[in-house]
Amino acid sequence: MRMIFVLFDSLNRLALGAYGGTAIATPNFDRFSRRAVTFDNHYVGSLPCMPARRDLHTGRLNFMHRSWGPLEPFDNSFPETLKNAGIYAHLVTDHSHYFEDGGATYHNRYSTWDFIRGQENDAWKAMVAPPLKRLREIYAAKHYDFDPGKGVVNHGRLQHAVNKTFMTEEGDLPGPRCFASGLEFLETNHDVDNWFLQIECFDPHEPFDAPERFKRPYHTGWNGGVLNWPHYEKATDSPEEIAEIRANYAALVAMCDHYFGKVLDFMDRHDMWDDTALVLSTDHGFLLAEHEWWGKNLQPYYREIAHIPLIVHHPEFAAQAGDRVSALTQTFDLMPTLLDAFGIAPPPEARGTSVLQCLRDPGYELRDIGIFGMFGGPVGATDGRYTYYLYPEDLYAPGLHEYTLMPTHIRSRMSMAELETARLSNGFSFTKGAPVLQIDALRSSDRVPNIDGKVFQDLGTRLFDLHADPDQEKAFRDPAIEARMRKGIIARLQDHECPQEMYGRLGLETPAGAADAQPGL
Repeated sequence: MRMIFVLFDSLNRLALGAYGGTAIATPNFDRFSRRAVTFDNHYVGSLPCMPARRDLHTGRLNFMHRSWGPLEPFDNSFPETLKNAGIYAHLVTDHSHYFEDGGATYHNRYSTWDFIRGQENDAWKAMVAPPLKRLREIYAAKHYDFDPGKGVVNHGRLQHAVNKTFMTEEGDLPGPRCFASGLEFLETNHDVDNWFLQIECFDPHEPFDAPERFKRPYHTGWNGGVLNWPHYEKATDSPEEIAEIRANYAALVAMCDHYFGKVLDFMDRHDMWDDTALVLSTDHGFLLAEHEWWGKNLQPYYREIAHIPLIVHHPEFAAQAGDRVSALTQTFDLMPTLLDAFGIAPPPEARGTSVLQCLRDPGYELRDIGIFGMFGGPVGATDGRYTYYLYPEDLYAPGLHEYTLMPTHIRSRMSMAELETARLSNGFSFTKGAPVLQIDALRSSDRVPNIDGKVFQDLGTRLFDLHADPDQEKAFRDPAIEARMRKGIIARLQDHECPQEMYGRLGLETPAGAADAQPGL
């Protein structure tokens, strides 16, 4: 068996024609859907980027235990499991979060890896005195705020602008280079067996930066500076600005579709469909001014964020090409799925279920209710018909803790103020006997989404009926539906050994046998 896993970042489900999208031409994503099985009710688990990848590696939710961070020493990792079973696992990625403090233990789980430099604010090209005047002429100040005369220099966005000065051709961009590296692996290894290839492309994550040939069909007439990296905030932009930002996202999706098509072409040329699995998915979506929001971290986890694409080809189920699956699946189901493709059982700590079960048994249901969320935020839940966002009465009340042996945030180590609160606690069954640090989740900590003083907004528990209101514009309350959802949330939290304090925080009854990781070794 051979497998290719193509993972995009922020690929909105409704950007794909295969899911009913009409605004963007995606001939290759749609072509793949016709040859594979499309999952219609696939949802996120832990949010955002690195928490989603920890779910992906370990096969279990982690958002109730810690914020953004690395794989822990006790964590399972599917590529390492493959490697230990004699399957060669190779990663190609331009996702620079893997190489920051909060993600630095993922890539070494693979047999080999190739890091493509220059994406987003990757600390890549060194320019001590960048030409700020010229850059301000190119980039719109609304998104690229680097004007020392006004006392404002967003160093991450300035780093991106510096990186871009070294990318003069389409082939210099990180996305095309990612696929070129993946295709190089295929060219070298397509005639041997027992390998796994992960092509992980940061696109179409912001900044929405695509070559002109992909932008041309979505041209808006915008004459201002480059406007392709919205801040995570309420959308107060003009209609013209919103149209331009959306056009740049559309162009980047079109570029992703084009380069994904090169993988399909390679499989066609080398007759790989009969012995190679191909999986396509993403970590989460992105709000493009829907619900009057840009981004993904501060608001309820609307469908644009939480309901994501999953398309799977497995040679054993080629006869089901073009079929669709309605079972409720989530990101943490991918770990047992990827292992299942190679006939490897998941470790006992995994809580996901292989989605291949849905192909073996078309009536198979993985779960009745799925939950998803972000550390310190509300808990989202869905049964495929309703979505429910359960907020604590006080989102910033004390008593929230991080449980970790890797005390880092996205781009920093935890502060001394945080570390001074650390206590050694009993751990959980998935820590395999290891105690962990219990660290107070301080309001001042540098965790997502607290960075830059940002806070969760649009607070308040709410319910949506996706059948009657697919755009989630009419929130309502229903005691009977909410009671069922809350019961499902409790069951899922217990499945994933949620710390005891979380139940009270959410106003939920603490079940008997709930995980107790309090200090007291």
